[in-house]
Amino acid sequence: MEKKKHAEEEHHHHEHEHEHEEEEKEETLVSHGVMDKYKEAGKIANFVLEKVISKCLPDANIAEVCAFGDKLIEEELHKVYNKKKLEKGLAFPTCISCNEVCGHYSPLASDSLKLKAGDIAKVDLGVHIDGFIALVAHTIVVGASADKPVEGRAADVILAAHNAIEGAYRLLRPGTTNSEVTKLVQKVAESYKCNPLEGVLSHELKKHLIDGNNCIINKETFEQKVEEREFQVNEVYGLDVIVSTGEGKPKESEFKTTVFKRAIEKAYNLKTKSGRAFYNELINKYPSLCFSIRSFEDEITAKMGVKESMEHDLLNTYPVLVEKPGEIVAHFKYTVLVVENRTFAITGLPLDLTHFKSDKKIEDEGINKLLSMNMDKKAQNSLKKKAKKEGEKKGEAQSPTKEEVKAEK
Repeated sequence: MEKKKHAEEEHHHHEHEHEHEEEEKEETLVSHGVMDKYKEAGKIANFVLEKVISKCLPDANIAEVCAFGDKLIEEELHKVYNKKKLEKGLAFPTCISCNEVCGHYSPLASDSLKLKAGDIAKVDLGVHIDGFIALVAHTIVVGASADKPVEGRAADVILAAHNAIEGAYRLLRPGTTNSEVTKLVQKVAESYKCNPLEGVLSHELKKHLIDGNNCIINKETFEQKVEEREFQVNEVYGLDVIVSTGEGKPKESEFKTTVFKRAIEKAYNLKTKSGRAFYNELINKYPSLCFSIRSFEDEITAKMGVKESMEHDLLNTYPVLVEKPGEIVAHFKYTVLVVENRTFAITGLPLDLTHFKSDKKIEDEGINKLLSMNMDKKAQNSLKKKAKKEGEKKGEAQSPTKEEVKAEK
């Protein structure tokens, strides 16, 4: 009986996966309603990020703040798109990683650290509506006050990461290549005597897919490279920039891994009752996106289910990575949409640069010009029109070259 029921659930689930695949082929930014879903997911991600940051105070329990973030995502999603039954939920659980911890720290209540004044905390989370994903990350200094600027290496690395993502965002447009973005991140990090973190990828986002094949590598090395390609209209990226005061070579830590994603291509009928209960709940709640063990009501059953699922390669892991003790890591993430006439971010919080004081600065004139470029809709449209007019004057009916657009900036 149990086996038959499970087989039926598996069959239903594979049908569900097939539906996802069909939808992925059809639905892009120009499909009806898709842009609105992205924007709404982005709005919720930013709102929750701000609320989580407001809870990141000295002595706050990290597990409690992460749980608050996840719960708030669910609450906000209950307020939107209720006429039709759509899948909505976490695309990535709330993580708060401090100092040399690079990411994915989303602890269970039983073994959580507390925040301390002066911690460099990286808050990371994701939301989806109907499979359309909005990811966001931001770095703060716990307990910092506006009247006392952050100085030293903390200021260096936060400014490096922030200016790198702002520059990358401005480069992410049709005709530019992913390797140009990687080079820019490297140059900006070097300006602040910092290093981009190795092994970090900014993936193209698609419906129900957080890690599309097209990507931008944060730092290219001899061993780690991605194929060069130009960005295209109607692509969406989780633009991810992580910078370190250290060598930028993270290692797996002793912290328990709590963040996972189902390995969709794998199938196996788990043998234990608790394993099947966990896996069925997983299929219902997180069929294709990331989750934390913390999200399951019965933590013990979830741990057992994860262990059994791991033995049969049913889960992908997001281990907690760390730099060397004493180093500082900063992280910013925007979700960026590339459309016909412009590029715009649906997530990402502003950073008040007056709160940071560094004796280092970007000397590269081209990068400074790029960073001064206004990214609002009006400014991007007027730049396009100006460039087009100049092209027509020269007797060119087509769009200006990449170099000409850069010169305009």
